[in-house]
Amino acid sequence: MARRLLRGPRPESVPSLVGTACALIGLVDIAAGVFPRFRHSRMHSFAEVLPGALGPFAAALSLSAGVLLLLLAHGLKRRKRRAWRSAVFLLPAGTVAQFAYRHSVIGALLSLGLLALLVRHRGEFAALPDPRSRWRALANFVLMGAGSIGLGLVIVSAHPHRTIGNPSLSERLEHVLYGLFGFDGPIDYKGIVSGTVGYSLGSLGLLTALTTIYLAFRPEHPVARLTEDDERRLRALLDRHGGRDSLGHFALRRDKGVVFSPSGKAAVCYRVVSGVMLASGDPIGDVEAWPGAIERFMDEAKAHSWTPAVMGCSETGGEVWTRETGLDALELGDEAVVDVPDFSLRGRSMRNVRQMVTRIERAGYETRVRRVRDLSEGELARIRDAADDWRGTDTERGFSMALGRIGDPADGDSVVATAHKPGEAEPGPPGPYGDLKAVLHFVPWGTDGMSLDLMRRDRSADPGMNELLIVAALHAAPALGVVRVSLNFAMFRSALARGERLGAGPVLRGWRGLLVFLSRWFQIESLYRFNAKFQPRWEPRYVVFRSTGDLPRIGFAAMQAEGFVTLSLPRPLRHLGRPWRHDRADDHAARTTAPSDPGVRTA
Repeated sequence: MARRLLRGPRPESVPSLVGTACALIGLVDIAAGVFPRFRHSRMHSFAEVLPGALGPFAAALSLSAGVLLLLLAHGLKRRKRRAWRSAVFLLPAGTVAQFAYRHSVIGALLSLGLLALLVRHRGEFAALPDPRSRWRALANFVLMGAGSIGLGLVIVSAHPHRTIGNPSLSERLEHVLYGLFGFDGPIDYKGIVSGTVGYSLGSLGLLTALTTIYLAFRPEHPVARLTEDDERRLRALLDRHGGRDSLGHFALRRDKGVVFSPSGKAAVCYRVVSGVMLASGDPIGDVEAWPGAIERFMDEAKAHSWTPAVMGCSETGGEVWTRETGLDALELGDEAVVDVPDFSLRGRSMRNVRQMVTRIERAGYETRVRRVRDLSEGELARIRDAADDWRGTDTERGFSMALGRIGDPADGDSVVATAHKPGEAEPGPPGPYGDLKAVLHFVPWGTDGMSLDLMRRDRSADPGMNELLIVAALHAAPALGVVRVSLNFAMFRSALARGERLGAGPVLRGWRGLLVFLSRWFQIESLYRFNAKFQPRWEPRYVVFRSTGDLPRIGFAAMQAEGFVTLSLPRPLRHLGRPWRHDRADDHAARTTAPSDPGVRTA
């Protein structure tokens, strides 16, 4: 169903094992601090070697150490230098606590042994920080606060035989909230349990406050963006080699970072999302220099312990990536490319498109296809405003196959196709965009091609605006010197096509059925059907990844980058800090948006 180019194994490492051990110990440590029976159960001998003791203060210390170990575990797995420093600081503190409060020589020796292991392998933990901004402090406060309240309810309810009376859920919640701020709540316990619960709740509140303050005041590490010099160098490479890849011009998105080969003759553009270093399309520039740019990309990923991945590279690009890095490649779908000299509306296969275009033209619609440099600033502003208004969603979308802007003076070779309905007599005042009803934007693909960027239309316009404008652009292409046009990208196109053929096996049919089901949300099948109307040739595109286990994470990061999954703050809180994203990144939607809806080219 999907073709692989190469498979590269990834062995287990010391950081991964240390991170897993920290997570397990953290969970046991939390249990030792929360549940009194756990501390006196058959697991008591194992709990003895963990930070903490049996008294109220020691229970809180055990709980705090467990939470900190859980927070550090993921960073240690990713080889983060700051996680290593924190663990090296925490382990001696835990050793002192064990020896001072519990007199546990074995526990102290084990803590020192783990410390020695971390020091011995300190070279393994050299990864630099991820891109970040201060809005994460608020996110930490919300998540840690919710987790502390949930764990606090468990702590308050973990001593049923020592609780005086039968407090209600609201009284337990009130006791937790008071305890997180260091005050006594309405619930009383027998013996030293009151102190144990109080210290434990206070430690959770203190951890929430300290981690939030740390995230709020630590130095920011924003994601790399294209500088003016970077853009100038990329445009020079595209002038010489831009005809190789239809996605090349999208490398000029200004919310991407870039690494160049040592010779400067090739480059790889990327964005970091949720720890994934996500490149798109093929490297830019001379194929002979691609390995140098790819090596720089992999070095950057290793330095930050980011997961390397490439979305939508060609077969040639996939072969170079896998050969140079040992990564794996999997066919993701097909790009629809129309050869202009071969395109015609004649013939039975084009009847539906021909009839739709004829019907719309009879309804009074007109089309105009022009280079951006030939439009006035006033008309460009009207087109930009209309495209933003017709986006159809508040979510900003775009990454691999969208430029993220219209009408930039530097993009004068881009092509804009517009649909108009002049002289229409509709009741009420005219719309804010006059007779403009739909917009298509194409970016250059070398000197003789263009690549579809976005498709937007007025929702009140007649259906078929996108078909009308694509046909208009193809008919105008010869006058513009264009001989090839790249349309939408169809994910899993080959699986959909083969699964519906006569004689398809049960596996293919089942896979196609799943894709059709998912199309209710992701428009997989409808986009393929739309592309197929224009009788294109299909060019396979690949995703490059390190191991199969990384695919879910890469897929989630790609959906974030494209704007289909957003983890930003609620709108009223966004002024406190914004994620690193280009303001017009939404222009990518149509490559996975239904072609009949406003959107952009989809990956």
